[in-house]
Amino acid sequence: MSTDKKVMIVTGASRGIGAAVAMLAARRGYSVCVNYRHRRDAADEVVAAIRAEGGQAIAVAADMADEAQVVQLFQAVDRELGRVDALVNNAGVLETQMRVEDMDAARVSRILATNVVGALVCCREAVRRMAPRHGGRGGAIVNVSSVAARLGSPGEYVDYAASKGALDTLTIGLSKEVAADGIRVNAVRPGTIYTDMHASGGEPGRVDRLASSIPLQRGGTVDEVAGAVMWFFSEEAGYTTGSFIEVSGGK
Repeated sequence: MSTDKKVMIVTGASRGIGAAVAMLAARRGYSVCVNYRHRRDAADEVVAAIRAEGGQAIAVAADMADEAQVVQLFQAVDRELGRVDALVNNAGVLETQMRVEDMDAARVSRILATNVVGALVCCREAVRRMAPRHGGRGGAIVNVSSVAARLGSPGEYVDYAASKGALDTLTIGLSKEVAADGIRVNAVRPGTIYTDMHASGGEPGRVDRLASSIPLQRGGTVDEVAGAVMWFFSEEAGYTTGSFIEVSGGK
């Protein structure tokens, strides 16, 4: 399927921030790959919503923790949408709230496999398609980090926070490495956002509990995060790389 539209891959796009980014990207003219791990039904709903608005989208399964599946994801996009111009590394996992003294190495490895290794492999595959020496025309990558990288998530998710700290460093290093290729690499750090992820950590009401500690006195929305992500793909951001936008209500 060839198209003159720019092509974007959004990982972990079946729900939450990823779904909001996919919808907004489609509205702004991108052909979008909605990646998911298990929730095919949810990914199909996002694709259907995009198509209902006249956009172009496909759903492709791939577990970010599995290098071979990531490679197959990019190959599927090559075949069905064309060469990728934009990548949003949004897929991320966390586990039940826990202190470091109670964590085992297997848990930490699971977090890092998706949040760091998976993101890096996605970046690799994107650069192999975007860089002019590989026949590309440049592009842009946005990593969805977290203010946890700066705050550390003590008593809850230090392992998750550490993975996001690594993602921030990847953003800085890669941005300098591929700048001459016409590829910009930036990151958005969401704060306390209303998504299903808090339930995954064992506390569905976490946003409301923390709202009073946030300067803006409320949790954020996925659409507010998506707007920041998409700014990095705009012409206005053409001179911006290795940068971060905090969408955290001032925290």
